[in-house]
Amino acid sequence: MVDAVGGDRAPGEIVAGARRAVDELGVPVVLIGPPEQVGDTLGLELWPCTEVVAMDEDAGKAVRTKKDSSLVRAAEAVRDGRASAMVSAGNTGATMASALLRMGRVRGIARPAIATPIPRPGSVPSLLLDAGANAECTPAMLVQFAQMGAACATARYGVVDPAVALLSIGEEPTKGNSLVKEVHELLAHLDGLRFVGNVEGRDLLGGAADVVVTDGFTGNVVLKTLEGSLRFFLHAVLDAFGADDEAKRAGEVLLPRLAPLAAEFDPDNTGGAVLLGVDGICVISHGSSSSQAIVSAVRVAAEAVDAGLVERIRLVGA
Repeated sequence: MVDAVGGDRAPGEIVAGARRAVDELGVPVVLIGPPEQVGDTLGLELWPCTEVVAMDEDAGKAVRTKKDSSLVRAAEAVRDGRASAMVSAGNTGATMASALLRMGRVRGIARPAIATPIPRPGSVPSLLLDAGANAECTPAMLVQFAQMGAACATARYGVVDPAVALLSIGEEPTKGNSLVKEVHELLAHLDGLRFVGNVEGRDLLGGAADVVVTDGFTGNVVLKTLEGSLRFFLHAVLDAFGADDEAKRAGEVLLPRLAPLAAEFDPDNTGGAVLLGVDGICVISHGSSSSQAIVSAVRVAAEAVDAGLVERIRLVGA
C-alpha cells in the first residue's frame, strides 16, 4: 500500500511511481489518500480516507488525532493483513509512529530502528542503523540494532554471516564515548554475531562491514552528511566538465563511465529505508521522492515481504 499524499511531490510523482511499480515490477499496489487530493490514480485502486498528516506536523499528536489519515489507515491495513506492506514518503516521524502504534513492536524488541542502505559499488549495500528513529539509545538497544541489522542483511541481500561494525571516532576499542565503549564490550562477547569492531565515518562508503550500528541522532547526521556531500561532489564534477571546450571533450569520454557509479549513489535508486522491529513491513522513502524513488521503495517492500523479514526479526526478539 502506497501513501499517495505523502511527500513534497505528492500526489503526482507518488501516483506515477506506484503505476510504474505495477507495470515494471509486477507488484500489486493499492493507493491510499483522500480522493479529492489524489485525483487521477492512473488506473490504480484507491482506498479512501479523509485526513492527511502534513510534513511539518507533530508526529505523535497527528497520529493520535488524525485517525482517518492515510498513514494510520495504511498501518492498520498491514496490521489486519489487508496489505503486505506500507510505503510512504511523507512525515517520517508520523510514518514511524503510525507503524509502531498500529502494527505494534515485534515481541522482545525494545525499540524499532531505521535501516538505511549505504551503496558499496561492486557489492550489495551495507546497512546503517539507527538512521533516525531513536535520538537517545541505551547499550541494549544498540545490541538489538546490530542483531536486527544482521538479520536484515541476510534477508534482503543474502549475506551469510554478515560483518557488523560499531560507528565510533577510532578503530580501537577504547575510542568513543561511554555508550560506544559499553556497546563494543557487549558486541565483542555476543554469541551468534560476527562483530568486526569499530569503524569511522570515512569507512562507510565501500567499507568492509555489512552492518554499521549507531544511535539514531548520529546515524541521521551521518546519512544526511553523506547525501549532501555526494550531491555537492556530483554537481562539482558536472560543472568542471562544462568549464571549457577541453573539459567538455574530457566529459564526453568520462561521463559514460561515471554515470553507472552516480546511479548507484542516487537516493532515488536506493529505495528507502525499512523500519525494523515493528510487526509489519514499513518502508520510509525520502520526502522529495520522485516516481523512480517510489518504484525503488515498492521494490524494497516486496523483497522484504518475500524474504520473510519480520519473521527473521522475531527470532532476534525471541
